[in-house]
Amino acid sequence: MSDYQHVSEVLAHYVRAADRRDGRAMSALFLPEAEVVINYVNAGMTERIGVLNGPDAIGDAVATMMKPHPPMGWSHHTTQDHLIYIDGDTATIDAQFVVFNTLGTPRPAGGWPPGILGLQGTVTPIEAGYYRTELRRVDGQWLIRRHQIDHDLPMALPG
Repeated sequence: MSDYQHVSEVLAHYVRAADRRDGRAMSALFLPEAEVVINYVNAGMTERIGVLNGPDAIGDAVATMMKPHPPMGWSHHTTQDHLIYIDGDTATIDAQFVVFNTLGTPRPAGGWPPGILGLQGTVTPIEAGYYRTELRRVDGQWLIRRHQIDHDLPMALPG
């Protein structure tokens, strides 16, 4: 597999770990000195939302700070338009992302009414923005050094 594919797969593993709320899998993608920077970008003006330092803090945030999935619900982080640049043992990815919530409709007690076919539920986009990721190859493995999340929507936080 090419370096380009390996680097691209790091982001694929990142979004799957986020969807599963799997802090351990998320932590494994980051270097010990890694940071995640979370921003809201409004008309070119950047507002810093927060910074997470180190794999443990990053994994803990995914496992405990992200909203749990409701019954019959899930999230799907998608990325597209990857711009990947590799220079020796360093690489960057600039990718657009959209996060979708999926929520299944419970089967009625008496079964589905006549004429109802196909999948039942909703898919709703809830987040969008850019991932700007810096990676370094260590012992043949690509790991994230810095991951910047630039949200296109404002974020409501407690306090």
